[in-house]
Amino acid sequence: MEIRRVRLVEGYDVVVYIHGDGPETLLLANGGPGLPCRYLLEPHAGLADDRFRIVSWDQLGCGASDRPENFALWTLDRYVAEADQVRAAIAAERVHFLGHSWGSWLGTEYCLTHPDRVASYIIADGACDIPHLVSELNRLRGALGSETVAMMVAHEAAGTIDHPEYQAAITLLNHRHVCRLPLWPQSLTTSLADWNMDPYMTMQGPNEFTYTGNMKDWNRIPAMSAITVPCLVLAGKYDELTPACAHRMHAALPNSSIAIFDHSSHMPFYEEPDAYFARLSSFLADL
Repeated sequence: MEIRRVRLVEGYDVVVYIHGDGPETLLLANGGPGLPCRYLLEPHAGLADDRFRIVSWDQLGCGASDRPENFALWTLDRYVAEADQVRAAIAAERVHFLGHSWGSWLGTEYCLTHPDRVASYIIADGACDIPHLVSELNRLRGALGSETVAMMVAHEAAGTIDHPEYQAAITLLNHRHVCRLPLWPQSLTTSLADWNMDPYMTMQGPNEFTYTGNMKDWNRIPAMSAITVPCLVLAGKYDELTPACAHRMHAALPNSSIAIFDHSSHMPFYEEPDAYFARLSSFLADL
């Protein structure tokens, strides 16, 4: 693996990780925001071959990259510009872009901003209509029962989401809809333990099921018909970014296919790796 430091126009460094030296680039944009890329890069690094090099980076504010305490930096437009600076730094004229979770917000906006720089687009466990996603998340937590939902809503209104009973409900939701494995992989737990919550709180909110940040009204479904490159939409049956979100994106994209993994939630590359990588590899091979 090659590791590079890339200086951004903002004057900060981000760290880029490169597996392989193939002529084409699969660029991975991880979830978060504020989450180190290790959890996504480690399982996908095996895709490196004589055709593809696999590239990811610790986005500004996380992992080994600089962590400025400047909340004005945590915007989607700035992250799109950052992704393009990474692309330029690795001398890739065009990339195959894979965005996981929040990376699908970044990837979709990148495709719309720089259509000539994307050869294909993979949306892994993503959503591009946040108001619709919020309605889906409310449906998922509704399965906990009306009493539990009322408790959660009360804590959110009171600003006491650190209360043990609220955190217990979030833990249950995470094990149902983020990763259903009884033991979470070390690469995932290591990334989660190093999460910088400043970008996350600014853009999303306090947890995976509460959207209060500057992205809460974002909806790019109406614009996605402009993304004409081959696209693959992936999701788990129990995903927090639900299959309904995946099907909305698939319907909006004019050149897309979709796969829903029956035994996965938000991390099918850990939960069902054989099925996930078979589908992803087939898509890349057919390009």
